[in-house]
Amino acid sequence: MAETSARLLRLLSLMQGRPDWTGAELAERLGVSGRTVSNDIERLRTLGYPVDATRGAVGGYRLGAGAALPPLLLDDEEAVAVAVGLRTAAGGAVAGIEETSLRALAKLEQVLPSRLRRRVNAVQAYTVPVPAGRPAAVVEPEVLSLLAAACRDRESVRFDYRDHAGGSSRRRVEPLRLVSWGRRWYLVAFDADREDWRTFRVDRIEPRPPAGPRFPPREPPAPDLAAYVSRRVSAAAWRYRARVLVHAPAEVVLERINPAVGVVEALRSDACVLDTGADDVATLAVHLGLLGVDFDVTDPPELVELLGTLSKRYERAISRRMQTREAGSRPRAVSPATTAASSGERSASTRKPRRS
Repeated sequence: MAETSARLLRLLSLMQGRPDWTGAELAERLGVSGRTVSNDIERLRTLGYPVDATRGAVGGYRLGAGAALPPLLLDDEEAVAVAVGLRTAAGGAVAGIEETSLRALAKLEQVLPSRLRRRVNAVQAYTVPVPAGRPAAVVEPEVLSLLAAACRDRESVRFDYRDHAGGSSRRRVEPLRLVSWGRRWYLVAFDADREDWRTFRVDRIEPRPPAGPRFPPREPPAPDLAAYVSRRVSAAAWRYRARVLVHAPAEVVLERINPAVGVVEALRSDACVLDTGADDVATLAVHLGLLGVDFDVTDPPELVELLGTLSKRYERAISRRMQTREAGSRPRAVSPATTAASSGERSASTRKPRRS
């Protein structure tokens, strides 16, 4: 019986780790016959695990979703990942999940082996989170669930939206994806009334159910939605924008910036355009200097003027340094009187004393 129970647990772990298995694959992994696998599958069904038979050339099995959540079997790495994730979620920006995360974490840590509990505690003890510069915008889990389901089912949604100035507007959108960036959640959706893609902060969304009709899929606004959101969020707060001709391949520039800093467009194999911005021109100048390659700037004029001021300041600093070095290596001028006196002293010191 103990051997059968251990094999059932092993079978359950395999089926939870991958969606589809053939009977032959399971038999090979467990080291038993196909008939034994069939019997074990029936035992799992008797215990309440919904195991579906899949059709095909060879057939197989799939662990389905039941009315109740069955026990999950996790390997060492999965258990550590879940525990660390729960601890992170306990201090996250989704309202209402902190207490739930702590309850789930307590259940998990109660059954963790001591070796794994030590690993989880080490991660917690020796990790220092950087506090956010501003309070996190808290979102309701019900709103996240509603929007995620609408993205999955391609159902349009209506909601009231509050912009950064506090104004409110009614929106009717076709949701595409939810993106977590920084400590905020954003919805990428096609605005049906404005006929364009928009990015909405989820904490400013007040849904108006029920969901609307289904819509056909659209071409996404960008292949990388995370980069798309970060660019739009950053650009919305930029006071100064600049298009910079960079004398380096686009691949080189992309390695030195992140999507929140700007967009890189390849021109030639040895040049690209960087579309960037910042709240002040000094920050722009610093970012451009850190690229470590040559560049040309024509706009905005404030940035061009500051770069000219900085270049002159650097030239003066180098000039003063060169002058100091030259002064230190130049021979000192000696007056004739000093030379004569020194000569006399040397003569006196070398003259033999007279005998008495």
